[in-house]
Amino acid sequence: MVQEHEPSDAPAPDAPEPTATRRTADDTESSRASRGWWDRNADEYQDEHGGFLGDDRFIWGPEGLDEAEARLLGPADGLAGLDVLEVGAGAAQCARWLAARGARPVALDLSYRQLRHARRIDAETGGRSEIALVQADATALPFRDGSFDLACSAYGAIPFVADPVRVMREVRRVLRPGARWVFSVTHPVRWAFPDEPGPEGLSVAGSYFDRTPYVEQDEAGRAVYVEHHRTLGDRVRDVVAGGFRLIDLVEPEWPAWNHQEWGGWSPLRGNLIPGTAIFVCERD
Repeated sequence: MVQEHEPSDAPAPDAPEPTATRRTADDTESSRASRGWWDRNADEYQDEHGGFLGDDRFIWGPEGLDEAEARLLGPADGLAGLDVLEVGAGAAQCARWLAARGARPVALDLSYRQLRHARRIDAETGGRSEIALVQADATALPFRDGSFDLACSAYGAIPFVADPVRVMREVRRVLRPGARWVFSVTHPVRWAFPDEPGPEGLSVAGSYFDRTPYVEQDEAGRAVYVEHHRTLGDRVRDVVAGGFRLIDLVEPEWPAWNHQEWGGWSPLRGNLIPGTAIFVCERD
């Protein structure tokens, strides 16, 4: 069930725009910023991207790679009866897709407002899904050891935590032996380029090896948005340090049918550099 925690850290209506910088941000500051940002921006996010994401589709990223075709979680007909954890579920579109295939999903998110959108979609679609919603931090999962057969995350939590290995170890703890853990993040190479969809986003503007977090902060210097950069090698080492075996790394190519722009993602850039990385892992 959704814990009744109202959105936090909402700025005054006339608050100045946050300023962008690169600086350190620890676990506590990153978590606080993420919860506040997603609570404030969930409505706009769902209005802008809800049509693309659908109510019950499993989309791995802005390229539009659909789990119905990719089958990174395993055969679609093999999901029935599985206990599945979605980390950073947002409005639970992916969890809803899993439920439609007979799985027993739990949709976990840090943001109260995002989970409220999950309830809204359920109401608008006749409440047909059977999804448990949990508001919690991915670095401290409120579940017993070995509770799930499968875990997944489509751009949820991992890019926004200061210590991703903590998330990996928590996910491993709640998974049963041999379970699969599949997650997608911004492809690390994108950090070297400006976050622009047009030609101005095609020239290297910074060091790929600069791991300093991207931070948007208010006039008092408090972080209101934090995203952490890891290199591709860092991500692989995080997976291994978390107790998983990496069995595949998928870099989706931009499909011909997708003409949309989403932040720095676009057909122009997507045909030249990867925008998403999907890690397919297994627990020992």
